[in-house]
Amino acid sequence: MSGGAAPTGSEPQAAAGPPPLVLIIEDEPQMRRFLRAALTGHGYKLVEAETGNAGLTEAATRNPEIVLLDLGLPDLDGLEVTRRLREWSEAPIIVLSARGQEKDKVDALDAGADDYLTKPFGVGELLARMRVAKRHRDAVGSTEEPVFTLGPIRVDMARRRVFVGDDEKRLTPKEYRLLTALVRHAGKVLTHRQLLKDAWGPPYVNETHYLRVYMGQLRHKLEPDPARPRYLVTEPGVGYRLRVE
Repeated sequence: MSGGAAPTGSEPQAAAGPPPLVLIIEDEPQMRRFLRAALTGHGYKLVEAETGNAGLTEAATRNPEIVLLDLGLPDLDGLEVTRRLREWSEAPIIVLSARGQEKDKVDALDAGADDYLTKPFGVGELLARMRVAKRHRDAVGSTEEPVFTLGPIRVDMARRRVFVGDDEKRLTPKEYRLLTALVRHAGKVLTHRQLLKDAWGPPYVNETHYLRVYMGQLRHKLEPDPARPRYLVTEPGVGYRLRVE
């Protein structure tokens, strides 16, 4: 496997500050070995747990920057581990699971996970998802002015104004609420239910056709090519993501 490659200068984790601490909650020895080789070779520091309860203890005592979580644990279901972590921790949670059905992904994301990778997966994809998750967490904790910039798109949260380049775009209130929900969780997959709850309220969590209409309108206003969206991307059967990678 390519996971054992030596660190390279292109990996910022190995170059700046202390290595990020990653908690792996995984009961399969082969997968732990694979992750250990891949991540230590790219400048990450690891702590490992084989059960859900052990993982919760490690999370509480070690304060990891990222959690990699398997759903099929011997004691607790990974969804329950996610819910318990989310009661007190803001650390990004990336689910690594052999369960590849859309419902499994939706359930994990609704429980509080930041992202979902179906086994088997490549080292490059995992590292990219981890970088995005860490950037999202850092952005959430930032005290800078509430202006979000992504390519030509600029969202001024304080003044409720949206620009593409120098052109201000007039958004309807619902379009703006939908966009800011994605901005607040940039890089993270948001399920249909999460977005509908944020933009329309709890009574509308099953009205997925609203999202299709309003996402189409947002793409026409913000994307260079609405038919091939670069930023407002669809996660089929699951939801949407504001892509920052």
